[in-house]
Amino acid sequence: MGETTTQLSPDLARVIKELCGENAFLCYQCVRCSSGCPVTDYFDYTPNQIMRLVQIGDEEEALNARTPWLCASCQTCSTRCPQGIDIARIMEVLTQVATERGIKPAVPDVALFHKIFIKDANMFGRVYELGLMGAMNILSGNFFQDMDLGIEMMKKAKLSFLPTMATARPDKATKLDLAENQVGYYPGCSLHSLAAEFDRSFKAVATELEYELVEPKGWTCCGASPVHHVDHYKGIKAPLVNLALAEANGMNEVVAPCAACYNRFKAAEHEVEEDRQIRQRIDSEMGYTFKGDIKVHSISEWLADEVGLDKIGEKVKMPLTGLKVVNYYGCLLTRPPKITGHPHPEYPMELDDICDAIGAESLDWDDKTICCGGSLAVPAKEIMLKLSRDIVENAVAVGADVIVVACPLCDSNLDSRQLQMEGLEKKIPVLYVTQLMALAYGLGAKERGFNKKLVDPRPLLKARGFIT
Repeated sequence: MGETTTQLSPDLARVIKELCGENAFLCYQCVRCSSGCPVTDYFDYTPNQIMRLVQIGDEEEALNARTPWLCASCQTCSTRCPQGIDIARIMEVLTQVATERGIKPAVPDVALFHKIFIKDANMFGRVYELGLMGAMNILSGNFFQDMDLGIEMMKKAKLSFLPTMATARPDKATKLDLAENQVGYYPGCSLHSLAAEFDRSFKAVATELEYELVEPKGWTCCGASPVHHVDHYKGIKAPLVNLALAEANGMNEVVAPCAACYNRFKAAEHEVEEDRQIRQRIDSEMGYTFKGDIKVHSISEWLADEVGLDKIGEKVKMPLTGLKVVNYYGCLLTRPPKITGHPHPEYPMELDDICDAIGAESLDWDDKTICCGGSLAVPAKEIMLKLSRDIVENAVAVGADVIVVACPLCDSNLDSRQLQMEGLEKKIPVLYVTQLMALAYGLGAKERGFNKKLVDPRPLLKARGFIT
């Protein structure tokens, strides 16, 4: 018999290096990326195996694999890689290269969702969630997916029936005469629709803390996960245009309560600092020179560090004594640290400190930063349900009364989707940190927004004497 030879090629690794600057040959197969990946069980190749395919130049397998399409972009692999390789970025590049070469997506529904999301955002300026869900059901042929959830969300008025139109024009923006206590506020698409209780409670809490949140006029969608999955440049431009708009309005800081929006802003800031060509191209296209003097805050960091825990505690009128909570940060509030700058990306404490300051008891638990499958909620629902269910069950197991969140996507998966988690032994309320603060501050039912939750927290809170 003749000898079998294996032909190695650096071509795919070279393409990746040219497109995103990541050197796949730095990987020495420590397997930390695969060990920590929450979606590994659904992959055909583990992340480290994908890296090996790239290293040996097996383009056929790497570009036809399901793994890059099912990557949840949770940044766990990029955070934990001892070589500092942005593995999540390489996954994006593999899907982009496959698409450019005419290779059919290994997971068609993911590619379809990205396409619909981008078309929706381009058409309206902001995501029209009801239209997005309807289009996905029709075009995927899964006509009745999430109809049960959609009906319940409509009952709670969590879905807007009509889209909102917006156009961000930094070059046409008017500089505002902002007072010292006025803070730039980018709510993102969800806080004007399915997460209206987050928007309302945050504004009410900010007022109690003697701040006023000011939205840049005409802000548009940050692009979330779909845009940067499909087109890296547009995934940087979309958030940067909004930062430029806030800067042109005279804002020197902006709070982004949605973790996905916050992460996209931080990624855009990092990218234009590293790549002058991208910065100049975006400046040219938007007709405005971005100075980069604006500071982006997550809601947890702004409350804990800028407002301060002492002030948060001083405003408490009804301490939440005896209420046991677990604080869920999700993926993108802290990771990857080279972009967010967070000192403790694997075990953050800001939400814990805030909840403790208003009298609740924050419990230690395993799933603080485990991915809930946010980016896969529509195109790969079964994966999201498994990841989210594990988080809910872990919260119940440690004895929590409430899961505290600071992201509308996390809230949607952990609160609303509990209705779809078959065999769940116990449902647990999920509340935004600002809703708990509103409760502790003695604010009214409208500001608290408990009626918006699909897992109703009011029976628990009434039994504990926090509401009547």
